[in-house]
Amino acid sequence: MIYHLAPLDDWLREPGRPYTAASLLTDGFIHCSPDEPTALAVANAYFQDARDPLMALLIEERLVEPMVKWEAPNGPPPAGAAPDVLFPHIYGRLNRTAVLGLEKLERNANGVWAELKPWS
Repeated sequence: MIYHLAPLDDWLREPGRPYTAASLLTDGFIHCSPDEPTALAVANAYFQDARDPLMALLIEERLVEPMVKWEAPNGPPPAGAAPDVLFPHIYGRLNRTAVLGLEKLERNANGVWAELKPWS
């Protein structure tokens, strides 16, 4: 399972079409994380000002139709991620059939993204 962080509104937009993140246009791929701790590290590094709800799309890599490449980050990984972490990048629009679930990111009392909780 790989994780992609997205505001809920982004995920719900155009439900009948493959999912597109803004990074597909700017970076050429959809950013994902290899596990929950890394997803939380990414959330705290890049989504600190995100409006709730911030979601983690739970993606079954073997069901993803576009190419997925595991790559090192540009520069150091975010605080809390393993120093040798590789990130899965999806090179194309994500087929929604590969998304097997959604989890909502929750902040702790200090405003830090601290856990993922099932969302229904």
